[in-house]
Amino acid sequence: MKGSSGRLQALRFESQRFRLLTIVVGCFLISLTFLLSSRPDATVFSTLSPRESLEDARMPAIKTLHRSSSAGLVRDFHVDILPQQGDTHAHLQQSVDQTAEKTEWVKDTVIIQEGAGERSEEAEAAERVAADSGDEAAPAVADEDNAVKTTAAVETTARPDQPVEEKKQQLPVKPQDDGEPARTPEQTVTTHNVRAMNADSVDRRPLCDFSDFRTDICDFSGDVRMAANTSEFVVVDPAAAAVSHKVRPYPRKGDATCMGRVTEITVRATADAAGAPRCTRAHDVPAVTFSIGGYTGNIFHDFSDVIVPLYNTVQRYRGGVQLVMANVASWWLVKYGKLLRELSRHAPIDLAKAGAAGEVHCFPHAVVSLRAHRELIIERERSLDGLATPDFTRFLRGALSLPRDAPTRLGDGTGRRPRLLIISRGRTRLLLNLDAVVRAAEEVGFEVVVNESDVGNSIEQVGKLINSCDALLGVHGAGLTNMMFLPPGATMVQVVPWGGLQWIARMDYGEPAAAMGLKYIQYEIAVAESSLKDKYPAGDEIFTNPTGLHKRGFAFMKRTLMDGQDITIDVTRFRPVLQQALDNLAK
Repeated sequence: MKGSSGRLQALRFESQRFRLLTIVVGCFLISLTFLLSSRPDATVFSTLSPRESLEDARMPAIKTLHRSSSAGLVRDFHVDILPQQGDTHAHLQQSVDQTAEKTEWVKDTVIIQEGAGERSEEAEAAERVAADSGDEAAPAVADEDNAVKTTAAVETTARPDQPVEEKKQQLPVKPQDDGEPARTPEQTVTTHNVRAMNADSVDRRPLCDFSDFRTDICDFSGDVRMAANTSEFVVVDPAAAAVSHKVRPYPRKGDATCMGRVTEITVRATADAAGAPRCTRAHDVPAVTFSIGGYTGNIFHDFSDVIVPLYNTVQRYRGGVQLVMANVASWWLVKYGKLLRELSRHAPIDLAKAGAAGEVHCFPHAVVSLRAHRELIIERERSLDGLATPDFTRFLRGALSLPRDAPTRLGDGTGRRPRLLIISRGRTRLLLNLDAVVRAAEEVGFEVVVNESDVGNSIEQVGKLINSCDALLGVHGAGLTNMMFLPPGATMVQVVPWGGLQWIARMDYGEPAAAMGLKYIQYEIAVAESSLKDKYPAGDEIFTNPTGLHKRGFAFMKRTLMDGQDITIDVTRFRPVLQQALDNLAK
C-alpha cells in the first residue's frame, strides 16, 4: 500500500514538471515567432564578433539567403537593399568599388558567393527583384573547389581614361518591353554601349569640370548628339536632369582677348529623346572637340595650346578618335596635317562646315576641350594615362621620322664638331651682333647654323633641321619652341631681354626644356646689352625697378620690354656660356 502511494506521488511530480517545461517551451516559441514575423531579415544565431556586428550595423540592411546544396556546400547571396522613394518595391544598390582618385567613378557591382547545387527559392526571388529594378547580376563561375567569389563590374558611365574592354557576363534572360527579342544568357557588355542599369539610384558625374586654371573641359558618354549648326552637344538620358553648360574649347581660360576668338560650345543633357537632334551620321569612336582659334599661328601657341594638349587628350585612343575642330584655318591643317593624321585615322570634322550642311553627328563618347597642363609640358601625375613630356617629344620624332634621339658627343671618335643652331629673329628682339656671336661659337668648337623660323615653313623640314643639331640658342620668343625637335640630352640656351623677365622665360622655355630631357642655360643680359639704354634716361624706373612695371599688365610688358628692345650681346661675357654648352656634350 505504501509502495503504491509513493509511485502515485512520483508520477504527479513528473506531470507537474512536464507541464512547466511545456509552458516554458511554448513561451519561447511564441517569442521566436513574434521576432521572426516582425524582423524577417534578422539573424537568430550570430557568430560575428562584437566589432563585426558594429560594422554590420553601419551598413545598409543586408539580406543573406542560405541554402545547403546537395553537395553539402553553402551559397550566400549578399544583396544591399535600399528602398527608393516612389517605388513600389526596393531597388538594388550594388556595391561600389572605391578608388584613390579624387574623382569617383560609379561602378555597379554585385558580389555573389556560391557553391555547387541548385538555387534556393529565396535566391531566385532576390534575382527577380533585381530584374524588376533593371539590375542584372552575373552568377559566379565555380573553380576547381566549386566555391569562388566573383565580382562583375559594369561602368554605368563609360570611363574615358580606360580603353574599351569587352567583358562577357552570364546574365539572366530578361523579357523586353520594347518588342526586341529577349537577350540570351551570355552577352558582351562594353563601356561604350552600356547604359545605367539602375538609373534612379546611380550617382552621375557632372558633364563638365570648371576647376582647372587653364581650361574648362567636358567629358561624357552615352547617347551623344552633336548638332553642328548650333555648336551643341546633347546627351540624351531618360533619367538625367536638364542641365546646360557653355564652354570655349581652348586652354587660355581668363584671357578675354584670346577666348573672344574661340567658338562657344553648348553641352546639355536632356531626357527628351524625341526633342533631341536626329542623327545624320553615327560614329563608333569618341569625339574630341577643340578650337584652333585663340593665339594659334604663333608656333609657341600652336604647340602649347593645341598640339601638346591634344596629344595628352587623344593618345589613349590609338588613332580611333574623331577630331572636331572649331575656328578652322586651312593653312594650319596643312602645316600640322602629318601630326593630326598620326593622332587620328579619321579626317577631322570642321564644325562650321558641318553646321552649314545641317549635319548632326552622333557618338558614344565625347570630350569638349583639351587637357592642358603647364606651357609645353605634360605632367605625368596629372595625365589620365600617365603620359609625360618625353612621351610627346618621342611621338614627334616618330611622326616626323626624325632620326636622332641622342646628340653628338665630344670625343666619340667621329671627329664631328657639335652643331649649334642660332634662331635669328626678323622683327623684334633682334640679335644685333649676330656675326660676332657666330664667330665666338665657332672659336669655342661648334659648327654653327643660323635659321630664321617662319610661320610658313614646313614642320617636317624645320624638325629635321633642328634634330640634326646638338644645341640651340636664341633670344626669348616663339622660335625657341623648336627645341622640342632636339635629340634628348642636347642643350638649349635662352637669352633673356632686360626687364625682370626671368620668371616668364623660365616658365615658357626653361621648365619645358628640362621636362624634355634637355640641358638648359639661361643668359640674362645686362642693361649695357639692351637697346633700352638708348631710349630711357639712366635713372628711369625701367632700369631701377623693372619688375614694378609688370603691374601695368602683360600688354605693357610685351610692348615695352619684349617688342621694344633689341640686344647686343657682350661676347666676352657670353663666351663662358658657349663653353658650358659645348662641355655639356662631353662624355
